[in-house]
Amino acid sequence: MPPSADDIALFHEAIGPVRKLAEVVEEPPRADPQPPRPRSREADEALALHQSRFAPFSASPLGPGDVLEYLREGHSPRLLRRLKRGHYAVRDEIDLHRMTQTQAESALREFLAEARREGHGCVRIVHGKGLRSGDAGPVLKALVDRMLRLRSDVLAFASAPAPEGGSGAVLVLLVRG
Repeated sequence: MPPSADDIALFHEAIGPVRKLAEVVEEPPRADPQPPRPRSREADEALALHQSRFAPFSASPLGPGDVLEYLREGHSPRLLRRLKRGHYAVRDEIDLHRMTQTQAESALREFLAEARREGHGCVRIVHGKGLRSGDAGPVLKALVDRMLRLRSDVLAFASAPAPEGGSGAVLVLLVRG
C-alpha cells in the first residue's frame, strides 16, 4: 500500500530541506590492461633454443683433418664405398665459408630442399676444415655432420676425395623423389 499524503508531509518535515545532487555520469568500463609480457622468460627461451641447436658444436670432437662418413641403416656399405671414391656425379654444390652457424644452417636447409625438388641425387657441401675456428674446433663441419645425420632425405655422406675438397667438403647422396 502506498504512503498517504499526511505520511509524506510528515516525512519531509522531519528530514528538513534537501538539495538535488548532480547527476553522476558513469565512465565506460576500462578495458583490462594487457598482461605484462614475460620478456626475461622469452629471452631465456630464445637463448636455450639457440644453445640446444649449436652448443653441441662448440666442443666438437672433430678435428680439421677428420673425415666425415655416414650410411643410413639398411643400406649397402657398397653405396658408401662408391660415394667415397667419387663414383656419383655431383649435380649441385654449396659453399658455407664465411657464414655464421645460423646462416649456414638456413642456407643448408634451403639448398637440400632445392636439391630434392630438382631431383639431384648427389650434391657437394663445402664447409671448410675449420682451421680458423680455434679451440672450438671446426664449427661448420660439425654443424653439417649433425644436420645431415638427422635428415631423413640423406642416404649417405662422406668427405670428398682430395681433388674435390678432401676433409673440407662432403659428398651427400639424397633420396630420390
